[in-house]
Amino acid sequence: MLEDMQLRGFSPRTQEAYAHAVRQLAGHFHTPPDRLTEDDLRQYFLYLANVKHFARGSFTIALCGIKFFYERSLGREWKLLGLVRPVREKKLPVILSRDEARRILGCVRLPVYRACLTTIYVCGLRLMEGAHLQVADVDSARGLLHIHGKGRRDRYVPLPKDTLPLLRAHWRTHRSPQWLFPAPVREGTRYFVPPGAGPISRTSLQSAFVRARKQSGVHKRAHVHTLRHSYATHLLEAGVNLRLIQTYLGHTSARTTQVYTHLTPEVRQTAVDPINRLMQGL
Repeated sequence: MLEDMQLRGFSPRTQEAYAHAVRQLAGHFHTPPDRLTEDDLRQYFLYLANVKHFARGSFTIALCGIKFFYERSLGREWKLLGLVRPVREKKLPVILSRDEARRILGCVRLPVYRACLTTIYVCGLRLMEGAHLQVADVDSARGLLHIHGKGRRDRYVPLPKDTLPLLRAHWRTHRSPQWLFPAPVREGTRYFVPPGAGPISRTSLQSAFVRARKQSGVHKRAHVHTLRHSYATHLLEAGVNLRLIQTYLGHTSARTTQVYTHLTPEVRQTAVDPINRLMQGL
């Protein structure tokens, strides 16, 4: 299965997630997964839905990993795998106001996390896109960042002019030849970047954001990805074209980006006058 996923060009994270889904399936039945029957899978997916109450995202990952194993690696064309569908959710993402975003970022203690989270917000990046930014990705002459995006789809995003001095000042504190945000090491009360340090980790960046959010007094259920949602919403409120926002975010479908039209007061306000006119003459 791992070899099949490598041949398909799946990212390491996708390979890990799919393999983990099959390991969980085998662990549930205490049986090698190639010995399970189609009815076993039916009962397992019912268990995930009705007992474990898997969220849509978790259920989708489990389904995709198991489906890949049975259909691609074992060559079993079971009808059940075409029948199972995760429950659709229509949840709107949490959005921070500009003031809330500033308050949270201002409470991030370590400079490396503050610089990285600020860049994620002002450039609309995914968490790992920001954490893995390299020195060579900064095009200072054109004011752009080269982003190595999800699904190996590269894109360029505008780099706000005030962000470049921030990145330069932060880089001078560690001078890593490769990473913009190398992982610091704690020694007593002091933090430093050792030679050859890799990029900051997902978990450390998430933890830094959560601590800052609690300290800021913002009570919304926000996480690092909320900064990306807020970026898109704030651009839309400022009148930036939705198609351009789609390009900056790296969305392949405009439908994904259109969710932000439900979140902006400015966009909703455009409907107020037409709605009010419906009552004229009645």
